[in-house]
Amino acid sequence: MSALSGAVADYLAVRRSLGYKLARPEKLLAQFTAYLERAGASTVTTEHALGWAVQPGGDPAWHAYRLAVARGFAAWLATTDPAAEIPSRNQRATPYLYTDGEVAAMIAAAGTLRFPLRAATYRTLIGLLAVTGMRVGEAIGLDRGDADLDAGVLTVRNGKHGKSRLVPVHDTTTRALRDYLRLRDRLCPGAAAPAVLVSPAGTRLLYCNVHATWKKLAASAGLRPRSGSCRPRIHDLRHYADGRVMRPAVAFPLLGVAELVLRSA
Repeated sequence: MSALSGAVADYLAVRRSLGYKLARPEKLLAQFTAYLERAGASTVTTEHALGWAVQPGGDPAWHAYRLAVARGFAAWLATTDPAAEIPSRNQRATPYLYTDGEVAAMIAAAGTLRFPLRAATYRTLIGLLAVTGMRVGEAIGLDRGDADLDAGVLTVRNGKHGKSRLVPVHDTTTRALRDYLRLRDRLCPGAAAPAVLVSPAGTRLLYCNVHATWKKLAASAGLRPRSGSCRPRIHDLRHYADGRVMRPAVAFPLLGVAELVLRSA
């Protein structure tokens, strides 16, 4: 193991001891250290961090995420290696606060996806994120046993910092979830995953695929950046219900799952 790889291992161990999971950063940091070693660099420099962050192509948001991963490691490394450079921090993203019309447009766009189950899954996911404040990873991590629809409570397990919590939901949410699960069981009775939200193949949704689909849906719904730092991000759906009365008992915006159930019967 090289010195840089060893430093990455130590960095991840420290962060995980604080409750962070870091599955994606671990993969990216392995790529970053390999990049540094190919370049003959013995430590992190701003030039190399920037060069690596934009190397695979992709959009500015992906470049920013890669650079943030490199920056976090560089900041930790600099505590023991004075030669390590910490790339400067760009302006933080401004939350994109969705309007009712934009949420409705996203749900409508999701309804045009190719497979009925995929359409229903993404319509349900968008509605669920909007009314509960759950993170994307928490929503796709929900298992059927975590959804007590009789009590109107969802259990989020291993959320941020590994903590779990209970999320009370409005009766419109439980009704929408029941409609979705009925359709899910009809179209994919042999689903391999215990997840609430599944792909047409019956597997749990993948974080990267959700984000890729989200970008297409946002474009289809006509959502546009409001500024250079304020772009429609799926993460910002968490703030949709913030200004509403009686959060989190907010009415579920997804009223079309029942229509999909009837249409597929």
